[in-house]
Amino acid sequence: TVMAYDRYVAICKPLHYGTLLGSRACVHMAAAAWGSAFLHAVLHTANTFSLPLCKGNALDQFFCEIPQILKLSCSDSYLREVGLIVVTASLVFGCFVFLVVSYVQILRAVLRIPSEQGRHKAFSMCLPHLAVVSLFLSTAMFAYLQPPSISSPVLNLVVSFLYSVVPPAVNPLIYSMRNQDLKDALWKLA
Repeated sequence: TVMAYDRYVAICKPLHYGTLLGSRACVHMAAAAWGSAFLHAVLHTANTFSLPLCKGNALDQFFCEIPQILKLSCSDSYLREVGLIVVTASLVFGCFVFLVVSYVQILRAVLRIPSEQGRHKAFSMCLPHLAVVSLFLSTAMFAYLQPPSISSPVLNLVVSFLYSVVPPAVNPLIYSMRNQDLKDALWKLA
């Protein structure tokens, strides 16, 4: 969401960029992002550590993912799980709405740019961020919203690997595709 706001200000309000995204604003946005992520992590961690485990403590995952830990619990954690889902859904929905609104405003502003070169430059600034966000959201949605009927331990392992490892791994590659030297090197390899 912070990067979407950065893109929005850079494209829609370029003359106000230094004022709107000064060091103080960046500190506030970073603190809000870190604070909400920390609060979210503390809520999940506290909930997880308060669960009694009666089905062992071995997971068929490469990291301790909350849905897999809940399967090992012998207590009825329905209310706690619903509470965490509401908090998580609120955070995700808020970020998603902010992203959509930001990019709709950006799209409207870009389509008003008269020159093709200007539109291309604006789109090339936004596309890497959209690619990374789309990759992460699509794999995470598949992981958490898949129906239980198609769930299997192997599929869960593959999907959790996809959304936790692939987006951060390809993130530098996607963002560096604007670098002409890197593009030329990749074409030589192909």
